[in-house]
This record gives sequence, C-alpha cells and structure tokens, in this order.
Amino acid sequence: MHEKVYEQWLKMDELSNQKVPFFFMVDFLKENVEIYTEIETSEMGLLFDFQNDTSVDLKYANKPLKWETFPESKEDYQKGFDIVQKNINLGNSYLVNYTKKTPIKTNLSLEEIYKLTRAKYKVCIPNRFVFFSPETFIEIIDNKIYTHPMKGTIDASIENAAEVVKNDIKEKAEHYTVVDLLRNDLSMVADNVNVDDFQRIDLLKTKQKDLLTMSSEISGTIKPEYQNNIGKILNTLSPAGSILGAPKPKTLEIILEAESQPRGFYSGVCGWFDGKNLDSCVMIRFIEKEGKDLFFRSGGGITHRSNLDSEYQEMKNKIYVPIY
Repeated sequence: MHEKVYEQWLKMDELSNQKVPFFFMVDFLKENVEIYTEIETSEMGLLFDFQNDTSVDLKYANKPLKWETFPESKEDYQKGFDIVQKNINLGNSYLVNYTKKTPIKTNLSLEEIYKLTRAKYKVCIPNRFVFFSPETFIEIIDNKIYTHPMKGTIDASIENAAEVVKNDIKEKAEHYTVVDLLRNDLSMVADNVNVDDFQRIDLLKTKQKDLLTMSSEISGTIKPEYQNNIGKILNTLSPAGSILGAPKPKTLEIILEAESQPRGFYSGVCGWFDGKNLDSCVMIRFIEKEGKDLFFRSGGGITHRSNLDSEYQEMKNKIYVPIY
C-alpha cells in the first residue's frame, strides 16, 4: 500500500473518531484517496447530493438536451469479452464486471448535467467528472452497517419485465453471487450479518428509456474494533464487489488484462460522513472530462452464461443521463 494512501485511511479514522464531517473519494484500485472537510468542499466548488433524488435545478430545466454517443464496435468489445470468458471457463473467476469507455458529445457542461439529473447519489468535481449513481456502497447508522448490492438491469418496457429479470438464469446467478460476496465482505467488519431484502426491483427513469434494476439489502452490527474507524472499514471493504466480481483478487487481474483503459475514480467509492453516520456510493453512471472531450463509463457483469450480443447491448444501454 502506498504510504500516502495509508495516511489517508488513518486520517479518516481520526476524523471519524473526532466526529468531524468529511467527504471522501477512493479510486477503483485504491491508489488515490481524497478527503475534503466541509469548508474545503465549498472552496473547491465540489457539488454533491445524496439520497435526495428530486433536487433538479429548475433554472436549467428548459435547456434542450443534445446527446450523442460513439460506442466502440462489437468486434472491439469482443476482444476483452473473450479474455473474460476464457478466464471464467478456466475457473479463475465466476463473475467479472467488464466495463468500457465511450466518447460522448453533449451541449451540457458537467455542472449542468449535475444540476439536471435525478439520481440517488450525484457528485460533480469541477473539470474532472460528474456521476449520478443509483447504487449505495455502505451506510452506517448508529453502528449498524448496511449495503445494497445492485445487479440485474432490464428495459422496463419489456412485458412482465420485473418477473423476467428476477427469473433470468444469468441475472439471477449474477445477483446471488454478488449478494454472497458482499455478505462475506460485511462479515469482516460486522457481526450478525443478514440479508434483509432480496431481489428488490426499482425503476430508473431516463430520457431515452426506463430501466428496472434488481437490488438486495444486507446488514450487520459493526465489530467493536471497527467502530468509529471509517478508514479501516473502507480499506477492508473496497473495491466494491458489485463492480469487481468474485473472487476479488483474481478477478481484478482479469479486469486489468481485459480492459484497455485504467478506470481511475470510475467504479471507486465516495461518501459523506456527517459527524455521526456515513452514507456512501459506488461511482458508476460516470462522465469524465479529458481536455475538451467527454467520456462515459459503463459495463456489466459477465458470467459463464453471458452472451456477447446482450452484454454489448447492456453496456450501450447504460450510456444515459437520468434527465426527464
């Protein structure tokens, strides 16, 4: 572990023990950890809004959305897909989250996208990235810890979509795998770990199409040695199992081989500690800025049952903005 990163985990423990509010971001590979106090977030113009998905800035509401995407060809997508499938067939992994970076063009700035989107978690770091994530990483409330793995997405217009996604063999296997993985992860930092809500269906609205997503809730009581040590908890649990796969260490190697672009902060975790409780999310549905260009990151879980055409389509389906 880099010394600087280790110091950042310790700083989080210190702040959470002192009950000082802070915002944090951890990149996918845990090579960069950024921490900002309340004053620092406002000084740098960092915008975030958690669990409050009706807050659209009406000042921007009438601006028409121009939105173009330039996904790579199916042949290019297949190169990494084949690497993933080969490893799954060899037994090196049973679930790999395979993601791509797609150039996009829009008439909106990162800040305008932030102001106009509706999502459970929204964050905008000026001139770097914006994301609008539907997925909780962990919540800590009064020494109870909760996680909500999200796996399984379907076009809501399909007949009986909720039943279809719940009973689809591939989606079901993926969901069971992630729930199992996160239940085991949570057991490292918590006792009495339970699955409280299994295969819940939620609606995601977008301008292009409505999607249904499948989630579960897992909870436990934080072990005494982890209480008030946010850094220690995050270091133990990240990266998030839902955007990595299982088993974690080998799957990470497969992702690094299959994906041609480093993820950076995409699919990392970020959150807000309010001095008492913590809320955090997985950084997905992510648009990043490089020079003048914008890129959208998306992907999905690959299992031995995955089909190239449907996975390629799912990666493209997720290139959307929740503006409606």
